[in-house]
Amino acid sequence: MKQLLILSIFLFALPGLSFSFQQDSLSSTKQKVYTFKIDDNIDPRMNRKVKLALEDAQKQNADMIVIEMDTYGGAVNDADDIRTMILETKTPIHVWINKDAASAGALISIACDSIYMAPGASIGAATVVMGGGGDAAPDKYQSYMRSMMRSTAEAKGRDPKIAEAMVDQNLEIEGISEKGTVITFSVSEAISNGFCEGQVNSVSEVVEMQGLEDFEIVEYDTAGVEKVIAFFLNPAVSGFLILVIFAGIYFEIQTPGVGFPLAASVTAMILYFIPYYLTGLAQNWEIAVFVVGCILLLVEIFVIPGFGVFGILGILGILTGLTLGMIPNDAFDFTFVPSGDLFVALLTVILAAIAAISLIFIFAPKVNQWKAFSSISLANTQQSADGYTSTSYADSLLDKEGITHTRLMPSGKIIIDEEVYDAYSRGEFIDKGEKIKVISTEGTSLKVKRV
Repeated sequence: MKQLLILSIFLFALPGLSFSFQQDSLSSTKQKVYTFKIDDNIDPRMNRKVKLALEDAQKQNADMIVIEMDTYGGAVNDADDIRTMILETKTPIHVWINKDAASAGALISIACDSIYMAPGASIGAATVVMGGGGDAAPDKYQSYMRSMMRSTAEAKGRDPKIAEAMVDQNLEIEGISEKGTVITFSVSEAISNGFCEGQVNSVSEVVEMQGLEDFEIVEYDTAGVEKVIAFFLNPAVSGFLILVIFAGIYFEIQTPGVGFPLAASVTAMILYFIPYYLTGLAQNWEIAVFVVGCILLLVEIFVIPGFGVFGILGILGILTGLTLGMIPNDAFDFTFVPSGDLFVALLTVILAAIAAISLIFIFAPKVNQWKAFSSISLANTQQSADGYTSTSYADSLLDKEGITHTRLMPSGKIIIDEEVYDAYSRGEFIDKGEKIKVISTEGTSLKVKRV
Protein backbone atom coordinates (compact mmCIF):
# COMPACT_ATOMS: atom_id res chain seq x y z
CA MET A 1 0.00 0.00 0.00
CA LYS A 2 2.83 2.39 0.90
CA GLN A 3 4.68 1.68 -2.36
CA LEU A 4 1.48 2.35 -4.32
CA LEU A 5 1.06 5.73 -2.60
CA ILE A 6 4.64 6.80 -3.45
CA LEU A 7 4.16 5.71 -7.07
CA SER A 8 0.94 7.73 -7.32
CA ILE A 9 2.63 10.87 -5.98
CA PHE A 10 5.53 10.44 -8.43
CA LEU A 11 3.21 10.00 -11.41
CA PHE A 12 1.21 13.05 -10.32
CA ALA A 13 4.36 15.27 -10.01
CA LEU A 14 6.01 14.03 -13.22
CA PRO A 15 4.14 16.36 -15.64
CA GLY A 16 5.07 19.39 -13.52
CA LEU A 17 8.73 18.34 -13.40
CA SER A 18 8.70 17.77 -17.14
CA PHE A 19 7.18 21.20 -17.78
CA SER A 20 9.75 22.90 -15.52
CA PHE A 21 12.59 21.11 -17.31
CA GLN A 22 11.23 22.20 -20.67
CA GLN A 23 11.00 25.81 -19.46
CA ASP A 24 14.63 25.74 -18.26
CA SER A 25 15.71 24.23 -21.56
CA LEU A 26 13.90 26.93 -23.51
CA SER A 27 15.41 29.62 -21.29
CA SER A 28 18.91 28.24 -21.83
CA THR A 29 18.44 28.36 -25.61
CA LYS A 30 17.95 32.13 -25.53
CA GLN A 31 20.84 33.84 -27.25
CA LYS A 32 22.65 36.51 -25.29
CA VAL A 33 23.11 39.93 -26.93
CA TYR A 34 25.61 42.18 -25.17
CA THR A 35 25.38 45.93 -25.74
CA PHE A 36 27.32 49.02 -24.66
CA LYS A 37 27.59 52.66 -25.74
CA ILE A 38 30.29 54.72 -27.39
CA ASP A 39 28.68 58.08 -26.74
CA ASP A 40 31.55 60.41 -25.88
CA ASN A 41 34.96 61.50 -27.15
CA ILE A 42 37.28 58.73 -28.27
CA ASP A 43 40.06 59.04 -25.71
CA PRO A 44 41.89 56.83 -23.19
CA ARG A 45 38.79 56.69 -20.99
CA MET A 46 36.63 55.41 -23.84
CA ASN A 47 39.45 53.06 -24.85
CA ARG A 48 39.38 51.52 -21.36
CA LYS A 49 35.58 51.33 -21.33
CA VAL A 50 35.47 49.43 -24.63
CA LYS A 51 38.23 47.08 -23.46
CA LEU A 52 36.37 46.25 -20.25
CA ALA A 53 33.05 45.87 -22.06
CA LEU A 54 34.47 43.45 -24.65
CA GLU A 55 36.18 41.43 -21.91
CA ASP A 56 32.92 41.26 -19.96
CA ALA A 57 31.04 40.16 -23.09
CA GLN A 58 33.50 37.28 -23.53
CA LYS A 59 33.14 36.26 -19.87
CA GLN A 60 29.36 36.15 -20.27
CA ASN A 61 29.66 34.08 -23.46
CA ALA A 62 27.68 36.61 -25.49
CA ASP A 63 26.43 35.38 -28.86
CA MET A 64 26.38 38.87 -30.33
CA ILE A 65 27.64 42.34 -29.41
CA VAL A 66 25.86 45.54 -30.42
CA ILE A 67 27.52 48.94 -29.98
CA GLU A 68 25.32 52.01 -29.75
CA MET A 69 27.34 54.79 -31.40
CA ASP A 70 27.05 58.57 -31.08
CA THR A 71 30.37 60.40 -31.21
CA TYR A 72 32.12 63.15 -33.13
CA GLY A 73 35.43 61.30 -32.85
CA GLY A 74 38.59 61.88 -30.88
CA ALA A 75 42.18 60.67 -30.64
CA VAL A 76 43.48 58.62 -33.57
CA ASN A 77 45.62 56.31 -31.42
CA ASP A 78 42.70 55.39 -29.16
CA ALA A 79 40.44 54.89 -32.19
CA ASP A 80 43.07 52.53 -33.63
CA ASP A 81 43.18 50.57 -30.35
CA ILE A 82 39.38 50.20 -30.31
CA ARG A 83 39.30 49.25 -34.01
CA THR A 84 41.93 46.58 -33.41
CA MET A 85 40.05 45.15 -30.42
CA ILE A 86 36.86 44.91 -32.49
CA LEU A 87 38.62 43.26 -35.43
CA GLU A 88 40.25 40.70 -33.13
CA THR A 89 37.04 39.81 -31.28
CA LYS A 90 35.59 36.50 -32.51
CA THR A 91 32.05 37.30 -31.37
CA PRO A 92 30.06 39.10 -34.12
CA ILE A 93 29.97 42.84 -33.45
CA HIS A 94 27.36 45.15 -34.99
CA VAL A 95 27.02 48.90 -34.56
CA TRP A 96 23.89 51.01 -34.38
CA ILE A 97 24.66 54.64 -35.17
CA ASN A 98 22.09 56.42 -33.06
CA LYS A 99 23.06 59.85 -34.34
CA ASP A 100 26.67 60.49 -35.40
CA ALA A 101 29.70 58.41 -36.29
CA ALA A 102 32.17 61.07 -37.33
CA SER A 103 35.93 60.86 -37.69
CA ALA A 104 37.21 58.18 -35.28
CA GLY A 105 33.62 57.03 -34.83
CA ALA A 106 33.44 56.24 -38.56
CA LEU A 107 36.62 54.15 -38.34
CA ILE A 108 35.27 52.15 -35.40
CA SER A 109 31.93 51.64 -37.14
CA ILE A 110 33.55 50.32 -40.31
CA ALA A 111 35.48 47.79 -38.19
CA CYS A 112 32.18 46.18 -37.12
CA ASP A 113 30.59 43.26 -38.95
CA SER A 114 27.53 45.30 -39.90
CA ILE A 115 26.38 48.90 -39.61
CA TYR A 116 22.85 50.05 -38.86
CA MET A 117 21.70 53.65 -38.60
CA ALA A 118 18.84 55.49 -36.94
CA PRO A 119 16.74 57.92 -39.00
CA GLY A 120 18.69 61.16 -39.45
CA ALA A 121 22.06 59.61 -38.50
CA SER A 122 25.29 60.15 -40.44
CA ILE A 123 28.69 58.54 -40.92
CA GLY A 124 31.95 59.91 -42.33
CA ALA A 125 33.95 63.16 -42.14
CA ALA A 126 37.00 61.29 -40.91
CA THR A 127 39.60 63.98 -41.63
CA VAL A 128 41.97 64.18 -38.68
CA VAL A 129 41.73 67.60 -37.01
CA MET A 130 43.69 69.34 -34.29
CA GLY A 131 42.61 69.15 -30.68
CA GLY A 132 40.65 72.38 -30.99
CA GLY A 133 38.46 70.78 -33.66
CA GLY A 134 39.24 73.33 -36.38
CA ASP A 135 42.36 73.01 -38.54
CA ALA A 136 43.35 69.73 -40.16
CA ALA A 137 46.20 67.85 -38.52
CA PRO A 138 49.57 67.43 -40.33
CA ASP A 139 49.64 65.09 -43.33
CA LYS A 140 51.41 62.28 -41.44
CA TYR A 141 48.26 61.85 -39.37
CA GLN A 142 46.00 62.08 -42.42
CA SER A 143 48.07 59.43 -44.18
CA TYR A 144 47.85 57.12 -41.17
CA MET A 145 44.08 57.60 -40.96
CA ARG A 146 43.61 56.98 -44.71
CA SER A 147 45.58 53.76 -44.41
CA MET A 148 43.49 52.54 -41.45
CA MET A 149 40.22 53.42 -43.19
CA ARG A 150 41.27 51.53 -46.35
CA SER A 151 42.49 48.41 -44.59
CA THR A 152 39.49 48.29 -42.24
CA ALA A 153 37.02 48.66 -45.12
CA GLU A 154 38.79 45.88 -47.05
CA ALA A 155 38.67 43.61 -43.99
CA LYS A 156 34.89 44.03 -43.79
CA GLY A 157 34.17 43.87 -47.52
CA ARG A 158 33.43 47.57 -48.00
CA ASP A 159 34.74 49.91 -50.71
CA PRO A 160 38.20 51.06 -49.53
CA LYS A 161 38.19 54.10 -51.86
CA ILE A 162 34.98 55.43 -50.32
CA ALA A 163 36.42 54.87 -46.85
CA GLU A 164 39.58 56.74 -47.83
CA ALA A 165 37.51 59.57 -49.33
CA MET A 166 35.95 60.07 -45.90
CA VAL A 167 39.41 61.32 -44.89
CA ASP A 168 40.95 62.78 -48.07
CA GLN A 169 39.16 65.77 -49.54
CA ASN A 170 41.37 65.61 -52.65
CA LEU A 171 40.07 62.16 -53.56
CA GLU A 172 37.19 62.37 -56.03
CA ILE A 173 34.78 59.46 -56.57
CA GLU A 174 32.45 59.79 -59.51
CA GLY A 175 28.83 60.09 -58.53
CA ILE A 176 29.64 60.14 -54.84
CA SER A 177 32.01 62.96 -53.93
CA GLU A 178 33.63 65.97 -55.53
CA LYS A 179 37.18 67.18 -55.06
CA GLY A 180 37.50 69.49 -52.07
CA THR A 181 34.98 67.72 -49.85
CA VAL A 182 35.14 64.64 -47.66
CA ILE A 183 32.36 62.06 -47.71
CA THR A 184 29.66 62.13 -45.07
CA PHE A 185 26.79 59.72 -45.74
CA SER A 186 23.19 60.05 -44.69
CA VAL A 187 21.29 56.82 -43.96
CA SER A 188 20.06 56.33 -47.53
CA GLU A 189 23.45 57.21 -49.02
CA ALA A 190 25.25 54.83 -46.66
CA ILE A 191 22.83 52.01 -47.57
CA SER A 192 23.18 52.56 -51.32
CA ASN A 193 26.98 52.59 -51.11
CA GLY A 194 27.37 49.54 -48.87
CA PHE A 195 28.22 51.35 -45.63
CA CYS A 196 24.96 50.53 -43.86
CA GLU A 197 22.87 47.37 -43.74
CA GLY A 198 19.64 49.11 -42.85
CA GLN A 199 17.72 51.80 -40.99
CA VAL A 200 16.51 50.78 -37.52
CA ASN A 201 15.24 52.52 -34.40
CA SER A 202 16.73 50.46 -31.57
CA VAL A 203 19.24 47.83 -30.54
CA SER A 204 16.45 45.24 -30.51
CA GLU A 205 15.74 45.92 -34.18
CA VAL A 206 19.44 45.43 -34.96
CA VAL A 207 19.26 41.98 -33.37
CA GLU A 208 16.07 41.13 -35.25
CA MET A 209 17.70 42.21 -38.52
CA GLN A 210 20.33 39.55 -37.80
CA GLY A 211 17.60 36.91 -37.71
CA LEU A 212 17.44 36.34 -33.97
CA GLU A 213 13.99 35.97 -32.43
CA ASP A 214 14.54 34.44 -29.00
CA PHE A 215 17.20 36.55 -27.30
CA GLU A 216 18.00 38.52 -24.16
CA ILE A 217 19.84 41.84 -24.11
CA VAL A 218 22.54 42.39 -21.49
CA GLU A 219 23.69 45.98 -21.07
CA TYR A 220 27.22 46.81 -19.96
CA ASP A 221 27.11 47.90 -16.34
CA THR A 222 29.98 49.96 -15.05
CA ALA A 223 31.48 48.11 -12.09
CA GLY A 224 31.66 49.72 -8.68
CA VAL A 225 35.40 50.29 -9.02
CA GLU A 226 34.87 52.05 -12.35
CA LYS A 227 32.26 54.33 -10.76
CA VAL A 228 34.73 55.25 -8.05
CA ILE A 229 37.37 55.97 -10.70
CA ALA A 230 34.90 58.14 -12.62
CA PHE A 231 34.17 60.05 -9.40
CA PHE A 232 37.84 60.87 -8.85
CA LEU A 233 38.23 61.94 -12.50
CA ASN A 234 35.85 64.83 -11.84
CA PRO A 235 37.89 68.08 -12.13
CA ALA A 236 36.34 69.40 -8.91
CA VAL A 237 37.48 66.30 -6.99
CA SER A 238 40.92 66.45 -8.64
CA GLY A 239 41.23 70.09 -7.61
CA PHE A 240 40.40 69.25 -4.00
CA LEU A 241 43.02 66.48 -3.96
CA ILE A 242 45.64 68.89 -5.35
CA LEU A 243 44.76 71.32 -2.56
CA VAL A 244 45.29 68.57 0.04
CA ILE A 245 48.62 67.62 -1.56
CA PHE A 246 50.01 71.15 -1.30
CA ALA A 247 48.57 71.91 2.14
CA GLY A 248 49.71 68.56 3.56
CA ILE A 249 53.30 69.08 2.41
CA TYR A 250 53.39 72.59 3.87
CA PHE A 251 51.98 71.67 7.30
CA GLU A 252 54.27 68.64 7.54
CA ILE A 253 57.27 70.89 6.94
CA GLN A 254 56.03 73.35 9.58
CA THR A 255 55.31 70.61 12.16
CA PRO A 256 57.84 67.86 11.39
CA GLY A 257 57.18 64.54 13.05
CA VAL A 258 53.43 64.94 13.40
CA GLY A 259 52.84 62.68 10.39
CA PHE A 260 49.16 63.38 9.77
CA PRO A 261 49.66 66.18 7.19
CA LEU A 262 52.17 64.05 5.28
CA ALA A 263 49.85 61.01 5.36
CA ALA A 264 46.98 63.15 4.05
CA SER A 265 49.19 64.51 1.27
CA VAL A 266 50.43 61.06 0.20
CA THR A 267 46.88 59.67 0.26
CA ALA A 268 45.71 62.56 -1.92
CA MET A 269 48.56 61.89 -4.37
CA ILE A 270 47.52 58.25 -4.69
CA LEU A 271 43.84 59.07 -5.12
CA TYR A 272 44.75 61.71 -7.69
CA PHE A 273 47.07 59.72 -9.94
CA ILE A 274 45.68 56.16 -9.82
CA PRO A 275 42.35 56.93 -11.62
CA TYR A 276 44.16 58.87 -14.35
CA TYR A 277 46.77 56.12 -14.64
CA LEU A 278 44.18 53.35 -14.95
CA THR A 279 42.33 55.24 -17.68
CA GLY A 280 45.55 55.77 -19.63
CA LEU A 281 45.74 59.54 -19.12
CA ALA A 282 48.61 59.69 -16.63
CA GLN A 283 51.72 58.06 -18.05
CA ASN A 284 54.67 56.72 -16.05
CA TRP A 285 56.91 59.61 -17.07
CA GLU A 286 54.31 62.20 -15.99
CA ILE A 287 54.10 60.65 -12.53
CA ALA A 288 57.92 60.55 -12.47
CA VAL A 289 58.05 64.28 -13.31
CA PHE A 290 55.75 64.97 -10.35
CA VAL A 291 57.85 62.83 -7.97
CA VAL A 292 61.11 64.44 -9.15
CA GLY A 293 59.50 67.85 -8.64
CA CYS A 294 58.66 66.93 -5.03
CA ILE A 295 62.21 65.70 -4.43
CA LEU A 296 63.75 68.89 -5.86
CA LEU A 297 61.50 71.03 -3.70
CA LEU A 298 62.42 69.08 -0.55
CA VAL A 299 66.13 69.35 -1.44
CA GLU A 300 65.71 73.10 -1.79
CA ILE A 301 63.97 73.36 1.58
CA PHE A 302 66.10 71.02 3.68
CA VAL A 303 69.51 70.92 2.01
CA ILE A 304 70.29 73.98 -0.10
CA PRO A 305 70.14 77.41 1.58
CA GLY A 306 67.88 80.03 0.05
CA PHE A 307 65.32 79.50 -2.68
CA GLY A 308 66.72 79.15 -6.18
CA VAL A 309 66.91 76.85 -9.17
CA PHE A 310 65.99 73.64 -7.35
CA GLY A 311 62.93 75.22 -5.80
CA ILE A 312 61.69 76.68 -9.09
CA LEU A 313 62.32 73.42 -10.97
CA GLY A 314 60.57 71.51 -8.19
CA ILE A 315 57.44 73.65 -8.38
CA LEU A 316 57.41 73.45 -12.19
CA GLY A 317 57.80 69.66 -12.03
CA ILE A 318 54.91 69.31 -9.59
CA LEU A 319 52.58 71.55 -11.62
CA THR A 320 53.60 69.87 -14.91
CA GLY A 321 53.02 66.37 -13.59
CA LEU A 322 49.62 67.27 -12.14
CA THR A 323 48.47 69.03 -15.33
CA LEU A 324 49.71 66.54 -17.94
CA GLY A 325 48.33 63.65 -15.90
CA MET A 326 44.81 64.92 -16.58
CA ILE A 327 44.93 65.11 -20.39
CA PRO A 328 45.46 62.61 -23.26
CA ASN A 329 48.68 64.15 -24.57
CA ASP A 330 51.44 62.23 -26.32
CA ALA A 331 54.51 63.45 -24.38
CA PHE A 332 54.46 67.20 -25.13
CA ASP A 333 52.45 66.74 -28.33
CA PHE A 334 49.03 68.32 -27.79
CA THR A 335 47.86 67.87 -31.39
CA PHE A 336 44.83 65.80 -30.46
CA VAL A 337 44.17 67.23 -27.01
CA PRO A 338 40.88 69.16 -27.10
CA SER A 339 41.60 72.78 -26.18
CA GLY A 340 38.78 72.62 -23.64
CA ASP A 341 40.41 69.67 -21.84
CA LEU A 342 43.77 71.45 -21.71
CA PHE A 343 42.14 74.61 -20.36
CA VAL A 344 40.21 72.68 -17.69
CA ALA A 345 43.38 70.86 -16.59
CA LEU A 346 45.42 74.07 -16.30
CA LEU A 347 42.60 75.91 -14.56
CA THR A 348 42.05 73.07 -12.09
CA VAL A 349 45.72 72.90 -11.08
CA ILE A 350 46.19 76.69 -10.88
CA LEU A 351 43.00 77.31 -8.88
CA ALA A 352 43.80 74.44 -6.52
CA ALA A 353 47.32 75.81 -5.95
CA ILE A 354 45.95 79.32 -5.28
CA ALA A 355 43.32 77.90 -2.91
CA ALA A 356 46.00 75.90 -1.06
CA ILE A 357 48.21 78.98 -0.62
CA SER A 358 45.24 81.03 0.58
CA LEU A 359 44.21 78.39 3.11
CA ILE A 360 47.77 78.10 4.35
CA PHE A 361 47.95 81.85 5.06
CA ILE A 362 44.50 81.79 6.70
CA PHE A 363 44.79 78.67 8.84
CA ALA A 364 48.51 78.25 9.51
CA PRO A 365 48.54 80.78 12.41
CA LYS A 366 45.48 79.08 13.94
CA VAL A 367 46.62 75.46 13.78
CA ASN A 368 47.88 75.40 17.34
CA GLN A 369 44.48 76.59 18.57
CA TRP A 370 42.68 73.54 17.16
CA LYS A 371 41.78 70.88 19.70
CA ALA A 372 42.68 68.18 17.16
CA PHE A 373 46.33 69.19 17.42
CA SER A 374 46.47 69.63 21.18
CA SER A 375 47.28 65.97 21.76
CA ILE A 376 50.13 65.86 19.26
CA SER A 377 51.71 69.27 19.54
CA LEU A 378 52.60 71.78 22.21
CA ALA A 379 50.03 74.47 21.58
CA ASN A 380 50.57 76.72 24.62
CA THR A 381 53.55 78.58 26.00
CA GLN A 382 54.71 77.10 29.31
CA GLN A 383 55.28 80.12 31.52
CA SER A 384 57.64 80.09 34.50
CA ALA A 385 54.85 81.67 36.58
CA ASP A 386 52.91 78.44 36.14
CA GLY A 387 55.75 76.37 37.53
CA TYR A 388 57.61 75.55 34.32
CA THR A 389 61.34 76.10 34.34
CA SER A 390 64.16 76.15 31.87
CA THR A 391 66.33 73.06 31.84
CA SER A 392 69.89 74.09 31.17
CA TYR A 393 70.54 77.48 29.59
CA ALA A 394 71.87 80.29 31.72
CA ASP A 395 70.47 83.78 31.49
CA SER A 396 73.92 84.92 30.42
CA LEU A 397 73.18 83.61 26.92
CA LEU A 398 70.34 86.13 26.53
CA ASP A 399 71.17 88.76 23.87
CA LYS A 400 74.28 86.81 22.87
CA GLU A 401 75.08 86.78 19.14
CA GLY A 402 76.35 83.88 17.08
CA ILE A 403 75.86 82.15 13.73
CA THR A 404 73.67 79.30 12.53
CA HIS A 405 75.50 75.98 12.40
CA THR A 406 72.70 74.36 10.39
CA ARG A 407 69.71 75.82 8.65
CA LEU A 408 66.89 76.71 11.05
CA MET A 409 63.57 75.34 9.68
CA PRO A 410 62.61 76.76 12.12
CA SER A 411 64.74 74.64 14.52
CA GLY A 412 68.36 73.59 14.15
CA LYS A 413 71.82 74.24 15.59
CA ILE A 414 73.67 77.48 16.31
CA ILE A 415 77.21 78.36 17.47
CA ILE A 416 77.91 80.87 20.23
CA ASP A 417 81.47 81.34 21.48
CA GLU A 418 82.48 78.13 19.70
CA GLU A 419 79.80 76.14 21.55
CA VAL A 420 76.96 74.39 19.66
CA TYR A 421 73.40 74.86 21.00
CA ASP A 422 69.93 73.75 19.97
CA ALA A 423 67.91 76.71 18.75
CA TYR A 424 64.78 77.71 16.91
CA SER A 425 63.60 80.84 15.15
CA ARG A 426 60.31 82.71 15.48
CA GLY A 427 58.93 80.79 12.50
CA GLU A 428 61.09 81.98 9.64
CA PHE A 429 63.78 79.89 7.96
CA ILE A 430 67.35 81.10 8.60
CA ASP A 431 70.12 79.80 6.34
CA LYS A 432 73.34 78.25 7.58
CA GLY A 433 76.11 80.75 8.41
CA GLU A 434 73.84 83.72 9.12
CA LYS A 435 74.23 85.91 12.21
CA ILE A 436 71.62 85.42 14.93
CA LYS A 437 70.80 86.81 18.37
CA VAL A 438 69.36 84.96 21.35
CA ILE A 439 66.04 86.49 22.42
CA SER A 440 64.92 83.84 24.94
CA THR A 441 66.62 81.15 27.03
CA GLU A 442 63.49 79.43 28.32
CA GLY A 443 62.90 75.81 27.36
CA THR A 444 65.22 73.19 25.97
CA SER A 445 66.27 75.32 22.96
CA LEU A 446 67.36 78.89 22.55
CA LYS A 447 64.98 81.18 20.72
CA VAL A 448 66.82 83.36 18.22
CA LYS A 449 66.24 85.93 15.54
CA ARG A 450 68.19 86.96 12.48
CA VAL A 451 70.51 89.93 13.11
